[in-house]
Amino acid sequence: MNTIPSIFNEHQVPLTILNGNEPIANPRLPIAVILLNVGAGGLYRGKILENLMKSGFSSIVSIDKVQGKYNVDEMLRNYPSVKFIIPRETVSIGDMINIGMGEISEDYALVINDSIHVTSALLSANVIERYIIQDYFCLAPRLVDYQRRPLPVRFSPAIEHHSLKPEFSDIISDKSPTLYPFDFVGIYNRAKFIRLGGYDYTITSPYWQNLDFSLRAWLWGEEIIMSPLFQLAYENEIPVPDTTPDHTQLRFYLKNGAPRYVENRCYIPISQFVNYRRRSKLPLGLAYKEFVEARRWVAKHKFAFQQDLFKLIDNWGDKIR
Repeated sequence: MNTIPSIFNEHQVPLTILNGNEPIANPRLPIAVILLNVGAGGLYRGKILENLMKSGFSSIVSIDKVQGKYNVDEMLRNYPSVKFIIPRETVSIGDMINIGMGEISEDYALVINDSIHVTSALLSANVIERYIIQDYFCLAPRLVDYQRRPLPVRFSPAIEHHSLKPEFSDIISDKSPTLYPFDFVGIYNRAKFIRLGGYDYTITSPYWQNLDFSLRAWLWGEEIIMSPLFQLAYENEIPVPDTTPDHTQLRFYLKNGAPRYVENRCYIPISQFVNYRRRSKLPLGLAYKEFVEARRWVAKHKFAFQQDLFKLIDNWGDKIR
């Protein structure tokens, strides 16, 4: 497994970048859009881009997960204000978002994917003034299915059988906290995103990658909130996250579950190795190597931590609004 990244965009992905030659006319929202083309085969790409351009965002970045089968020249002609990015190697969803954040200059970015229904009236001024231009790390939307039924996408931290197993609900009130944004969808504060280091590309499972970054945000003192005024809908099928524990889940555990907060810093007690070896079932040498690397990573960021997982769970009820 690759070394845990310590800085934003440490993983340099070879890219093909195609810039449109026209600025967006009359932008009215100080927000960039990062469109992730991950699952719909380009079926809704044109309609989404058309509506995004009408919504008044200040810039739009469209990123493919794999080499696209569409005519890029035609897309540039039809959408001359959009920047198209095509990775030349396999990337994770977290990689795609990291790349997008590195390509924009705005203070805030809306991350959506090509399964989301986008209208030309995507964000109201009320949502921007009340939730976005503030000090939150991420504003996650209330998500509904194609029949406009609410989805249980508000998550709370809970421990089950000594492992983190988030509880979920479809009840969302003003500034409700959520452990992570479902399907990576949300409006992110770019400066905070970069300070947190972005997504860990070595955690390849989308579920654990999303949970790793979001939990890191909470442990480092940031907040992820939701609002019923910010609502998005899926075009058809709802993605079902694969929450199966795998080898990358072990790295998630070392970075987020093993650290202990004492006074004003975090560290991984050496005594945690026995527990990690038992959980990982790795050979002794490999388990020790992974454990030592995680200890070094936590030690490097020890003052960034404001709490550990147990303190977060204990205090979560105080965050319910």
